[in-house]
Amino acid sequence: MSFIGASYFRAVGELGQFGLSARGIAINTVQGDSAEEFPEFTHFWFETPHSDSNQLTVYALLDGASLCGAYRFVLQRTQGVIMDVDCSLFLRRDVGRFGIAPQTSMFWFSKIAKGSASDWRPEVHDSDGLAIWTGAGEHIWRPLNNPLQVIVSSFADNNPRGFGLMQKERHFDSYLGSVGYERRPDLWVEPKGEWGEGAVQLVEIPTDDEIYDNIVAMWVPKQPAKAGSQHQFSYRMHWLADEPYPSALARCGATRLGRGGNPGAYPGGGARKFMVEFSGKVLNDLPADAKPEASVSSSRGTLEGIKVEKSPGPNKNWRAFFDLHVDGKEPVELRLYLKLGEKTLSETWLYQYLPFESSPRPLQGV
Repeated sequence: MSFIGASYFRAVGELGQFGLSARGIAINTVQGDSAEEFPEFTHFWFETPHSDSNQLTVYALLDGASLCGAYRFVLQRTQGVIMDVDCSLFLRRDVGRFGIAPQTSMFWFSKIAKGSASDWRPEVHDSDGLAIWTGAGEHIWRPLNNPLQVIVSSFADNNPRGFGLMQKERHFDSYLGSVGYERRPDLWVEPKGEWGEGAVQLVEIPTDDEIYDNIVAMWVPKQPAKAGSQHQFSYRMHWLADEPYPSALARCGATRLGRGGNPGAYPGGGARKFMVEFSGKVLNDLPADAKPEASVSSSRGTLEGIKVEKSPGPNKNWRAFFDLHVDGKEPVELRLYLKLGEKTLSETWLYQYLPFESSPRPLQGV
């Protein structure tokens, strides 16, 4: 584990590589006219571990303009690094965006949409998506974007079971670089106790290089963070190569975009074709004559050509296709999952499509 300035820290994950960072707290991240604050861990204390213990306990004092706090980290290595975090926070000022258990990562481009990135590598990112396990039990996968303007997405929840920034693509050939992006750790936050109402918030900031951390994910309580208030949070952080509690349903794989319609008959009007892969035992065990369906919805626009098919390749994946016809430049929120009759077969795929950043040429696929 490395404490790397302000309240930032990170750990070597299951695959032996540093990657994304965590923070003790996030204060007013892209919060209107309020400047973001970066409180510091100013003092550390280390407990001498017992000779037969595989745990190390670290205490840290947090100090900033709007709050102070006390932290306890109980560290151990299993497959990856596991951190049990307890914090007590005391607010000196009102805080507009009070980010608990924040994670900070880098996403420049992927093969979903390379955009204007001029680079020889197919993908460059520390994380490629946000995973959420909601209080109601739904597993969500949201691929990341590198937008042209700052975008904040909010996923309302009550007592979340977990969330984290993930590096789902694990093949060297997807990156071809020498810095080990395929080995970057996932970071999963597992709340302890009841966190109540609030939202997992995802902040996506434009970047034109891999040296900038432009992605933030955090829990923001619904209750306002007022001066004089006190807050206690406990959670476990898992630095692994996958979610510690993956869904038993089929899981989302690659997302690919292209021009809508059929080859040789591309429609105009900004139509886009989407293809989302799913894999898992629940799909492998389907009867040969089973015909899964895709439940697809969009915040605006028209959906056509919805179909689900088994991949003809050797990987036994299933693929969902649909076309989106949409006018205007406002983002489109998309939602998709597989079902068989009334039975849900897969976790939920969410995607924010940005029409104003789309080229009229076909976008690159994974």
